[in-house]
Amino acid sequence: MATENNYAYNSKIEGDLVVTKLDTAINWIRKHSVWPMPMGLACCAIELMAVGASRFDISRFGMEVMRFSPRQADCMIVSGTVTYKMAEVVRRIYDQMAEPKWVVAMGACASTGGMYRSYAVLQGVDRIVPVDVYISGCPPRPEALLDGMMKIQDKIEREPSVKNLMNRDMHKAPEKKCKPAPAHA
Repeated sequence: MATENNYAYNSKIEGDLVVTKLDTAINWIRKHSVWPMPMGLACCAIELMAVGASRFDISRFGMEVMRFSPRQADCMIVSGTVTYKMAEVVRRIYDQMAEPKWVVAMGACASTGGMYRSYAVLQGVDRIVPVDVYISGCPPRPEALLDGMMKIQDKIEREPSVKNLMNRDMHKAPEKKCKPAPAHA
């Protein structure tokens, strides 16, 4: 929980003005307009679809705009088993997403390979893309995905947006650490 006062308002001094930091304003906008890209690869995708339905209603958090084009999405939700055949596609779509972008690994298979210890299954999507939030479960309940998305919002709220904008080379994505790919990949 942030203890720093990010905004200030005194009606006797400022009238109709609200004073805030640019980081706080940018992060508030980003936090409430996350556009997820569903990367449904297996059974967790059914739970992902349930999040958009009326019972759980992801639109309460400003994330109801599921985008199927990487240039319009800023949060990839990898839900399900990632095979080596699909790994290249997942990485390519991640690379096509605009900055800043975030990744959620939904379920045991996306996080660690789950019960599949075979030559065909990637043992965690973090070997090819940097993951910001892991959601446990097989498959996780829609409430768990909502909790993970709120953790993404908390992470967005704490980012130094102005510093990242000023220091970024517009043609080069910032380095995020991810696990090295296995030798046989």
